[in-house]
Amino acid sequence: MPDTISDMLDNGFRHARRNSNIPHTMPSPSKPRKPTAPAEAINRHLGTRVKNLRTARDWSLEALANASGVSRSMLSQIEREEANPTLAVTLRIAQAFSMGLGELLEMPGAASAVSVIRADDHAFHYRSDKACRIRTLSPLNLEKDVEFYEVQLQAGGALRSAAHFEGTREFITVQKGQVRVESAEDAETMNPGDSASYRADVPHAIINAGKGEAVVFLVDIYR
Repeated sequence: MPDTISDMLDNGFRHARRNSNIPHTMPSPSKPRKPTAPAEAINRHLGTRVKNLRTARDWSLEALANASGVSRSMLSQIEREEANPTLAVTLRIAQAFSMGLGELLEMPGAASAVSVIRADDHAFHYRSDKACRIRTLSPLNLEKDVEFYEVQLQAGGALRSAAHFEGTREFITVQKGQVRVESAEDAETMNPGDSASYRADVPHAIINAGKGEAVVFLVDIYR
């Protein structure tokens, strides 16, 4: 099994050569083989891709190192296009960004069509305290105008928000408990199975109005 992205590409080129009718010559043993142009392009692309994804999340190299388990120095070399990482290292970086290997390399054919966010993945825990826990249910790596959350509110807990961008609306469905939804001067009490939509470009809140835990699913749509 090839260890690096370059090796994977080189194996493909050698296979094509063996099955080609076009004459070719072997490189001289006395001369070191230079990396193929496509392999160099992959390394350049990976360095730029990792840096752009990290910057978009406002992550430091240290933060990405902690999320991926890849050393800070190795990540720095990858971003500077000075390293040829193994497939295992590349996969760990992809997983830190909640991506498959194909997505990170932007090779759609190598990516699974199913993207899963695991319940115990703390990278998606947007907020967690005694009164309120928010888990992001939409991929973190997408540039999007829709966001999907699970919100858990303990008794007496509330999620209060300042006005979002103009035209933003929120859609909520109550899974458990009883909540009170406020949007500017308007308010409604909701029970399990109830759904509502309201303006989120004004001050708004979701308040646990019951005696036990409340769980709601929340969608933000930005226009």
